[in-house]
Amino acid sequence: MMVLAAVAGGVIALRLVDIQVLRHQAYLQMAERNRTQVLYQNAPRGRVFTADGVAVATNEPAFSLYYLGVGDASPEYLAQLAHDFAPRLKMKEPEVLEKLEKGAKTGKATLLAENLSTKSTVALQELQLYYPGVYLIEETKRNYPYGGFASHLLGYIGSMDDREWRNRDPKMGYRLSSKIGKNGIEKKFEKELKGTDGGVYLEVDYRGRVKSIIQDKKWGAGSDVYLTLDFKLQQAAEEGLKNSKTGRGAAVALDPRTGAVLALASAPAYDPNIFVQYSDEENPQQSKKINEYNLAIQGTYPPASTFKIITAAAALEYGHLDVNRKINCPGFYDSGPRVFRCWGKHGPMDFFDGMSNSCDVYFYQVAAQTGSAAIERVERKFMIGRQTGIDLPGEKAGNLYGPTRRARNKTYWFIGDTLNLSIGQGELLVTPLKLAQFAAAVASRGNVYRPYYVEKIVSNQTGKTEIVGKTEILQKADLKPETYDLLFKALKHTVEGGTAARVRIKGLDVYGKTGTAQNPHGEDHGWFMAFAGREGEAPSIALAVFVEFGEGGSSAAGPIARSMLEAYFDLDKPSPRRPAAAPQAPKRTDADYEELLPSGEEDGSI
Repeated sequence: MMVLAAVAGGVIALRLVDIQVLRHQAYLQMAERNRTQVLYQNAPRGRVFTADGVAVATNEPAFSLYYLGVGDASPEYLAQLAHDFAPRLKMKEPEVLEKLEKGAKTGKATLLAENLSTKSTVALQELQLYYPGVYLIEETKRNYPYGGFASHLLGYIGSMDDREWRNRDPKMGYRLSSKIGKNGIEKKFEKELKGTDGGVYLEVDYRGRVKSIIQDKKWGAGSDVYLTLDFKLQQAAEEGLKNSKTGRGAAVALDPRTGAVLALASAPAYDPNIFVQYSDEENPQQSKKINEYNLAIQGTYPPASTFKIITAAAALEYGHLDVNRKINCPGFYDSGPRVFRCWGKHGPMDFFDGMSNSCDVYFYQVAAQTGSAAIERVERKFMIGRQTGIDLPGEKAGNLYGPTRRARNKTYWFIGDTLNLSIGQGELLVTPLKLAQFAAAVASRGNVYRPYYVEKIVSNQTGKTEIVGKTEILQKADLKPETYDLLFKALKHTVEGGTAARVRIKGLDVYGKTGTAQNPHGEDHGWFMAFAGREGEAPSIALAVFVEFGEGGSSAAGPIARSMLEAYFDLDKPSPRRPAAAPQAPKRTDADYEELLPSGEEDGSI
């Protein structure tokens, strides 16, 4: 019996040690929860800044109104309270009264309304003086001060769905009412942007009835994210796309020295503020079913004549191009089985004239002499048909076009395929981001950088700075120095007096190429790629502009590219006099082409 008593005493002693020493803090917290109730305050999310310090995602004050269930709980008092508060809350009186009666019955803190604007709280704070037991808690609401600015990159926030709630990190302190990032940067950096929630701690009795306010615990704001975007440049890109012929397209600008994303715009954009409106303000009915399709990284299209840079590079690199040799353009090219036509009748063209006038016939002949295998090798050097490596979900790789895949699949490669490849048509597909990456690679003389869009993250609680963005070369497009020299000269010639003349800007060295992608489903698409630097300096920006159904690259995408360059270099816009019109592909009828074709030939072009 004494042994049993000793064992029992030992067990009790061990249990007391466990409760009082080993797990003292845990049991203390449990006891505290039994006598306290917390009215949580959502912490401000971290802000998002552009590289030049403009806050493009911020927070605004928002308030939640609680009834604490203390003091007078008579029906007359509650009815009067509901009558006075309902209009300020933009709620129906019976709805407010029902919540008050529930709070009075249980004696627990009851939420009457949340996400209230500062405008409403002025009147509510006054009413608090006359109605004890009503309590306003200050919180925050996400705000995007520039509406749809970089919306496909920033993303938006919203309430958790069931899957997100199940997979949440318990350490992050999420609650059913928590808002989280649903897309873009808001989702990608949710852990960093989310702050530490605060709250008002209420003392309650054993039945959960509120007795007093114990503590008002301050929140901790989330970390700030600094992007690589240039604010004025991004605005110029978005305004240009919005005001383009169709209002649909994309514009991307990169720093060719680092790979940093200077602008990334996709149109049509959306305003993420529609997901975080105040509950007590009358807002126009806006659909929350938005277009999240990011055309800049997900839209794939033929690059058209911008690809002629690669055709030229292949011919220069493998010794099949005499830049001084003139090739006559009668407006068509007879390949034997088919006749391919040009958009104009250019006459004799050397290399620089062929590039600046974007003469198809010139590049047909160059490609026929160079061969498709050589063109494909240069394609691969610039990572055409592969993802750019940007850290964004859903990026499309596009499609590499060349004879290797045909040979692997044991299918034929025809001369027509080579001609289509030479001018960026056929099965060749790129995204606007890929074309911008290509432009940056040419500008840097072969460095294919991984694009990145976040520079650093700064903690608002510790002050610690984490450098996120880093320069990374994915591949080196090794071409002869003289090849790049001639490409630079040809692209400069194209800007000085060719199809890219719209981006000729005094004080800048601009290199550019236009493209008009054929579209069997409607109007052609317009492309414009360029890179530039201050006069006498190395290029510091490379860009690609795409206007869906824009018809001409020069007319549709050229003005957007120009406004982006002016914004980036902070140049005063020129006088109202319009720049010299760039050569445009004329609208031709079948009858017009019949005049260009030799007699007896049928038009078999693409």
